[in-house]
Formats: sequence, C-alpha cells, structure tokens
Amino acid sequence: MSLATAAPPAPDPHAGNGLAYRAPWWLPGGNTQTLWAALACQRHTGTAPSWQRQRWTTHDGDFIDVDHALHASTPEAPLLVLFHGLEGSSGSHYAVAFADFAAAQGLAFVVPHFRGCSGELNLAPRAYHSGDHAEIDWVLRRLAVEHPGRPLLAVGVSLGGNALLRWAGEAGEAARSVVRAVAAVSSPLDLAAGGHAIGRGFNRLVYTRVFLSTMVPKALKKLEQHPGLFDREALLQARDLYTFDNLFTAPLHGFRDTDDYWARASAKPVLPDIRVPALALNARNDPFVPASSLPLAAEAGRHVTLWQPPQGGHVGFPSASGRWGLPGHVRTMPQAVGQWLLAHR
Repeated sequence: MSLATAAPPAPDPHAGNGLAYRAPWWLPGGNTQTLWAALACQRHTGTAPSWQRQRWTTHDGDFIDVDHALHASTPEAPLLVLFHGLEGSSGSHYAVAFADFAAAQGLAFVVPHFRGCSGELNLAPRAYHSGDHAEIDWVLRRLAVEHPGRPLLAVGVSLGGNALLRWAGEAGEAARSVVRAVAAVSSPLDLAAGGHAIGRGFNRLVYTRVFLSTMVPKALKKLEQHPGLFDREALLQARDLYTFDNLFTAPLHGFRDTDDYWARASAKPVLPDIRVPALALNARNDPFVPASSLPLAAEAGRHVTLWQPPQGGHVGFPSASGRWGLPGHVRTMPQAVGQWLLAHR
C-alpha cells in the first residue's frame, strides 16, 4: 500500500484520491481479506505491545478503561488515539498493528474502550453506539488536557470511525482546538446501508453471529443490573443487528428505533461540516459496507479525503509476508493511514 493519488478504478469516478493496494493472489475477495486479516495474519513486527490501563470515571458515575501503550516516546511526540470497532478492544488485530506502527514511529498511543468493551461490564443503563460523538468529545478533550505538549491524531475503525467522523462533523471549527487530523477505516458512514448488508446471506450467517455471540450476553448482564430495561425474551430471539438495535441499542441511547438510530448516528450527512483534515478509507469490496453507499467527493466536503481502493475487505488490507507470502501481515493499512495522519500533525 502506498500513498498514491491516482483516482480509483470504476465503478465510481468521483471517489476522490485513491490508495494503491493489491491483495495477495491467494486472498481473492472481500470475505477472505477480512477473515484472514483478523484470524491469521501477523499483527506486529517484534514484541507484542504491552499496556498500562487507566480507569476514568464518567460524568454519569460510570467508567471507561483507557489502555496506554508502554513503548517509549518523547514528550513532544504526537499522541495517536484509536477508537475501536464493534465489540473491539486494545487486543483487536488492528489495534495491535497500529500500536506497532506507533512504536516504530516513536508516537504515544492510546486505546480508549467504549463502555463495556474492556472486559468488565460498565455500570450505567447504557452501552455504546455508532454515533457516540459526545463520548468521543469527552475522551479527546480529556486526553488533550492530560497531554498538553502532544499534538493529537485520532483514528477510528469501523464503528469507532463513524463515531469519530460524526464527532468531527458535529464539532465543526471547534475540533481544531482538540485534534490535528482524524481518520476512519472501514467505517459504515451510511449505517442503514451497512446494517442491512450485514443482515443478509453469508454476512448474517458468519459476522452477525459472531457479533451477537458477545453482544447478547452483555445485554442480558445489563438487564440483571437494571431490571426492566428491555424485553428479555424478545432479545433472545434476535437474529440480526437490526432487531438487536431495535430492542437494545436504540432505546438505551435515546433513539426511537433502529431506523431513527441509523439515520441520526450516520457520519455521511455531516461530512461537509468537518473542518479538520479527515480521511475516510473504505475498500470497495468490504462485505459490511456496500460500495454504492460510499460518499462521493462532492458529498464529503473540502476537508475530507476519500480513499476507496477496490480491494481490502473490512479492516483487512492483508499483505504477503513469510515463506510463499504466508501468513501475511496487517501492518500495511496502519502504516499508510498513520503516515497520512502524521503529514497533518
């Protein structure tokens, strides 16, 4: 992967600046590029990252856990903040790969966990969602105060990227006082399009099951904390994210229903309101994010750069390494996105 500026190939000539990436021949489609990257690829070059966990108390008496990478960095080096995806954490393959990039560049690196994603159930009668821009705002502003000598750069992956760009759009000019640049990787900027896509066919059989296998037990534990929060039996019957969001995510976070949540939380409508350098990277073969739903350059605004390569899958972008190219690695995407962010520090 390189920081090429050639326009991406058809079908969309308006996708903005492209990103040169070609998957190994033995990973021919979006699903293989997604699954191999998450399950088999090498995530770091040397020692795995180690973390120091800090617990923050929220304004509503809850908590989040923030993991700081322990590699060395100078006091004035930028702080790279990563917001993880749905059910992600600092242990996710992309978080480890970004930590590896940060260590190599001498950057400070931190992964704030969305509520309930750090291995311990949070306390409040809420969890997290794709448009949680108020939480993003609180986290970034606190980090800016705690690290006054460091320029802040932020990247969000999948759900975290949509929330981050939603924050940048909502904040407008005010975002400039907090961060130097933001990036979103494989984010469903049109949540309705992404939500319906993950609920069909192979996606429903594989990815939806994986997500619900952790989301449903967490929701049931939340119900034990706060009896009457939602209909337990109805939730147990949920077989897709639309139903889960209708019963749990939407009502717990102030939305009328799933359709209202997906419409009001999507970042795509606020892209023109962004006033800091912003990157949106989406592979056009992402199983979760239909290419037809990706923003055109005219919809993105002048501060947003679009990278829409034809290959990469969902948070995949695996590259060949090792004997015969196996098992491959996932450091290519963090390297390219990280360098883009550094160019705006």
